[in-house]
Amino acid sequence: MADSTTTHKPLSGWDKPELDLSGADWQSSSRGTGDVQIAFVEGFIAMRNSGRPESPSLIFSPAEWRAFVINARDGEFDLT
Repeated sequence: MADSTTTHKPLSGWDKPELDLSGADWQSSSRGTGDVQIAFVEGFIAMRNSGRPESPSLIFSPAEWRAFVINARDGEFDLT
């Protein structure tokens, strides 16, 4: 299988900085039994798949994170 490289351009209206997550203190969800890890970096919340930490991380502002958590608690998202 051939390797490929994709260049991602920021989305229009994207107001989040390029965060250096290499030294982030990643914490597991669900008391260590979940597939998601989060880190708090420069006032933002990063979320990644713990099984594939090299995959891109989702970056949330504090307001976006709050909305995500509230909707997840209401059953909008399956975090397992």
